[in-house]
Amino acid sequence: MYNFKFFITGYLFIQVLICFGQKKHGSFEYKKISPDWESSMAQNYQVPNWFQDEKIGVWMHWGISSAIDENRPHDGSHYGRRMYGTEDYDGKNANDIKYTENLTKWHIEQYGALNKFGYEDFIPLWKADKWNPDELVKLVKECGARFIMPVATHHDNFDLYDSSFPWNSVKMGPKRDIIQEWKEAAYKYGLKFGVSTHLYWSPRFFKTARKYQKVNTPEWEFFNMDYDPKKYTSQDTWNVHWFKRCWDLIEKYDPDIFNNDSPYPSIKTGNGLGVKLFSDFLNKDLSENGGKQTTVLSFKNSKQNKAAFTYNLERGMFGEIQENPWIWATDLSGNWFYRKGAKTRMSIPVLIGNAVDAISKNGVVMMNLAQRGGGTLPESQVKILRAFGDWIKINGEAIYDTRPWKTYGEGPLKIVTKRTGENLKAYSAKDIRFTIKADNLYTFVLANPTEDVLIKTLKSNVVLDKEIKRIELLGSDDKIIWNYTTEGL
Repeated sequence: MYNFKFFITGYLFIQVLICFGQKKHGSFEYKKISPDWESSMAQNYQVPNWFQDEKIGVWMHWGISSAIDENRPHDGSHYGRRMYGTEDYDGKNANDIKYTENLTKWHIEQYGALNKFGYEDFIPLWKADKWNPDELVKLVKECGARFIMPVATHHDNFDLYDSSFPWNSVKMGPKRDIIQEWKEAAYKYGLKFGVSTHLYWSPRFFKTARKYQKVNTPEWEFFNMDYDPKKYTSQDTWNVHWFKRCWDLIEKYDPDIFNNDSPYPSIKTGNGLGVKLFSDFLNKDLSENGGKQTTVLSFKNSKQNKAAFTYNLERGMFGEIQENPWIWATDLSGNWFYRKGAKTRMSIPVLIGNAVDAISKNGVVMMNLAQRGGGTLPESQVKILRAFGDWIKINGEAIYDTRPWKTYGEGPLKIVTKRTGENLKAYSAKDIRFTIKADNLYTFVLANPTEDVLIKTLKSNVVLDKEIKRIELLGSDDKIIWNYTTEGL
């Protein structure tokens, strides 16, 4: 028999605390995954159950640009790229050129000429002097998160950990091992821990800064001057450098999730160092965990077989249930990196509705937080987090440990499969989503109803293969009056 449980996605102010264990290590004979996308990666990659069960995580974008004046104009979280001018935006849309011109002008007025005050001069201003990872991880756990994934290296080529590359947060700026401190806080509160690297973009990212650099200076290395900004993907020196930096991160911090938020060396131009890194990451995990995969590999390549990794659909959504688990990555700040004038356009009810929609389609939710330079989280983002946490306190039974049902749902609001096209429209009480766990079918009504709820999908003798035993409303003891007809439930 089915137990039906219904949800109205208002956002009540309540919180939830949930814990789970860490990765175990050991040695074991196992079948290695070879660096081949189809015959090995796609055949052997297995998303661990914990990832599909935990469902909710947070991404953290924080770094050098967080310390720049918070009243700066629009920078698209690419301050280090835009501040040097429009050269890299030729042929692009007028808005990009306008934003970049405004930012360059503002930078010169605020800090001085580009050859006198470059992006590297912001590093000493990033002090992280108010950052308390324990407090932040405790907060996100209370608000429903089961994993965190801070950015370890963004496009600006600066490592937030004790890396072999000299431009890092241990030697400069905060003089703290940011990634290690995040990891310790995550495990203290029973959360899984991931890292995200965006390194592969960096030679192109600093293309516009090149004319301001001098040979034989430390900055020469920081701005990737040894690599061609247009042809670096075919340079063996760059691809080997990328591999070593990424493997250094994996070996030292042993993450539960490795997210490559950028391209990677291809088989054609990069000697397959991308798939080699990814297969090595998985093999390391298999060798330490009795031949069982406990880690998640994610990135954004929509053209790659999605059975070979976990697809990160940044700011995008799927219209149908996906065969393979995937990540809906969204942002709560409006800018990825903190900027005071930025605000998310997604309302809290729509955020919750989109999260339910993603989960009903085999997705995992990852919400980005953007801290101030000092390390504190702006109240606007705290408010969203707490509202989400209050909602999930009531509805978590229908989120955690669930799987998609036969169909994701029904309703007039059509979600289009698209990257960078997440829904911003309000859901109605006719928009319905489903998840399932054992014999419980959870049914979400994505707005407060003003009349009886009719679920057309649940027509008698059509999709249900078991008798309805009872129907409950989570968070309420009220008796639910229902009828089951050929029109629906």
